[in-house]
Amino acid sequence: MTTKVVMEALSPTMEEGRLVEWKKQEGEPVAVGDVLAEIETDKAVMELVARIGGTMLKHIVEAGATVPVSEPVAVIGEPGEEVGGEAGKRGSGEAGGPASGNGQRDGKAKDPEAQAQATPPAPPARAAAQPASAAIATSSRAPDAGGRVKASPLARRIASERGLDLGVVAGTGPEGRIVARDLEQARQATAPSPAAPARTPPLPPPASRVPGPGGTRPASAPFTDVPLTQIRKTIARRLAQSIGPVPTFYLTTEVDMERVWEARAALSAEPKVSFNDIIIKSVAMALRQHPACNAWWQDDHIRYWNEVHVGMAVAVEDGLITPVIRYADEKTLRQIAVEARDLAGRARDRRLRPEEYTGATFSISNLGMLDIDEFTAVINPPEAGILAVGRIAEKPVAHEGVVAVRRQMRLTMSCDHRVIDGATGAQFLKTLKSMLENPLALVW
Repeated sequence: MTTKVVMEALSPTMEEGRLVEWKKQEGEPVAVGDVLAEIETDKAVMELVARIGGTMLKHIVEAGATVPVSEPVAVIGEPGEEVGGEAGKRGSGEAGGPASGNGQRDGKAKDPEAQAQATPPAPPARAAAQPASAAIATSSRAPDAGGRVKASPLARRIASERGLDLGVVAGTGPEGRIVARDLEQARQATAPSPAAPARTPPLPPPASRVPGPGGTRPASAPFTDVPLTQIRKTIARRLAQSIGPVPTFYLTTEVDMERVWEARAALSAEPKVSFNDIIIKSVAMALRQHPACNAWWQDDHIRYWNEVHVGMAVAVEDGLITPVIRYADEKTLRQIAVEARDLAGRARDRRLRPEEYTGATFSISNLGMLDIDEFTAVINPPEAGILAVGRIAEKPVAHEGVVAVRRQMRLTMSCDHRVIDGATGAQFLKTLKSMLENPLALVW
């Protein structure tokens, strides 16, 4: 009996995954727990493991394809076993569904409709010869038991985003189900035909054409379209969730970092403690004194955390990820330095586990090493605050009655006003500033 391998939800927020590389090729034996493929989720590159043993009979999708969660990606069975036609090669899945995990036996799904949706048969050959306008038609199929038009979850999402009426789209999926390709055909069928271009005199060569030995040559293309990666899609979605709905205000203070500079220089033992490590520790201890800032907005209630888990923003190739230093208030500077270095390295390699980048109660974004004086960071819901850290710069300031050049650093706190009031955030920053200006407080 053949077994379909499906795209699993490998992170809490994963809706689809990109198959980076197959680790088991067709015809190779597979044991339970073997790594079948590497999957790029919205946060990291993770391993898809086998839930059942046998032989890798078929890759349903090629490396590089993006597949919704619960869609089939491969077939495992006994050597020489026939693979049904429904397991043909695919680019990316057309329908999502509840994550079912690998190891779902053919013909034994609890939901027959979901089973049919997960393995859509290839459309009949005659359908390819039909004009695109045939995709628009009044549906003659019966609605499902709930009175709704049958459509895959992905198709429903696309229809909602584009404002399409599913009731006038003919489905080519199992039992007349509407799938993503039907909506694409419908869009093409309703697009206005381009008018015949008017005859115009030829344009002179553009300025971007550079003279060469043989006359002129075109410069590089005017633009390059790059498909969104999974992490960039998630960043876009999370920013839309934050900037729009969250009523945010900002508080900025300037900290004298002379004593911290001296203290760090005195810590010569390995691992070397960074300024960011000191800021993480200081923020954690300040949060312990101001639990109103160590909170989550939960729509119908506010969750005040008794534990302090500090997220630190790390720039990766395609965007940003925030590993979490858990129980940061209880750890020494040395422990934070070791853990932060390890998490940041694995974040850049996209090798973090979901529990290592979720669950922060407050976050820090530091751009000081990139010579940024001051900026505002975007809150990562459901957290209620994030601290933006600027560079340490020498400035002339009034100190003890005289003007002196001292090292200064600007901190800007973004606050969710539904959770943190202005005075609450200001008191937190005052405590944090006091700790940084008197680093002995970190070991008190």
